[in-house]
Amino acid sequence: MLEPCKAGFERKWRQMRIPRALPVIAVVGLLAACSAVPERQLQSKEVAATPEQKDKTPTAKPTPERAPFTIAFGGDVHFEGMLRPRLNNPRTALGPIASVLRKADLAMVNLETAITTGGTPAPGKQFTFRAPASALTALKAAGVDVASMANNHGMDYMETGLADSLAAIKRSKFPIVGIGANSTQAYKPFRKTVNGNRVAIIGATQVMDAEFITSWTATADKGGLASAKNETALLRAVRQARKSSDTVIVHLHWGTEMQKCPNQAQLALAPKLVAAGADVVVGGHAHILLGSGYLDDAYVSYGMGNFVFYNSNPATTGRTGVLTLTIKGRKILKDSWTPATIQGGIPIPMAGSARTQAVADWKALRSCTGLAARP
Repeated sequence: MLEPCKAGFERKWRQMRIPRALPVIAVVGLLAACSAVPERQLQSKEVAATPEQKDKTPTAKPTPERAPFTIAFGGDVHFEGMLRPRLNNPRTALGPIASVLRKADLAMVNLETAITTGGTPAPGKQFTFRAPASALTALKAAGVDVASMANNHGMDYMETGLADSLAAIKRSKFPIVGIGANSTQAYKPFRKTVNGNRVAIIGATQVMDAEFITSWTATADKGGLASAKNETALLRAVRQARKSSDTVIVHLHWGTEMQKCPNQAQLALAPKLVAAGADVVVGGHAHILLGSGYLDDAYVSYGMGNFVFYNSNPATTGRTGVLTLTIKGRKILKDSWTPATIQGGIPIPMAGSARTQAVADWKALRSCTGLAARP
């Protein structure tokens, strides 16, 4: 805008034929006047801004307010033996317990099997479990949102089974924790925002046969499982998740088979996980139910027992259920137990006086855990 102003002044100057002594003073005035034009025009535009334009000024979005959410946990799941035919109809494979899982905002189980139809069974293992990829379809259809494969059967069909499992997980897009092509993937949490709560769930196993610890444990350059035996790696993952999460949950395969009370390894690890930032620690392996309750403000469940499993002694391994926690941020507001019995390999929810007694029995399991009924 300065150039047109100067050009107009110069034409007028030549027409006026003013003596040469005056131009220097005049030109200085011209430059001052012309230089001021853009600033005046800018000021004029600011004054002329409409209320509508002012209303369009971007403002920071408010942080969504957190509301309580629920998460339901079931125990160990495989589809061996009598359970395999149930995968012919994956939508009903878990039976009536699915209605309990679907009611929760999130639901999780331990998937205690390799997802493969090939591979070579782990040498020397008495029990090896595998299932086709339709197992993942069955979990999703039952309302399960995430499962852990960090357990002592997750690599029952060794490296080939691992590759098949990872490929099936990728194809299905079903969230699985505790397993991966390297340690970064294996310890990586499942993340989801629920009712404004940023939830992170990590899976790991404290149980592995001694001869498979090295070959089954994920490392920086080798696939495998997230191992809770590597406490440094697990605690690091928990601390990292804590930085960007409102609720941190650790799902573990731990305990001693058929032992009613938590073992020393469990009792030692739980406080370390809580100190690292875990709000909930839950898991299983013992094939029977163990106690649950509060460790300070955190919640710990030492044993979820069998869930969808062919071994079902009504008095012991056939007792099962769904643990539902109500959580807001780091606060565990409520725990609820839906008891069930395993019949034909699947959990059948209990009713009436049998249900009432089963809930009382479940609460009594806390007596040898050192956990509290309230925070």
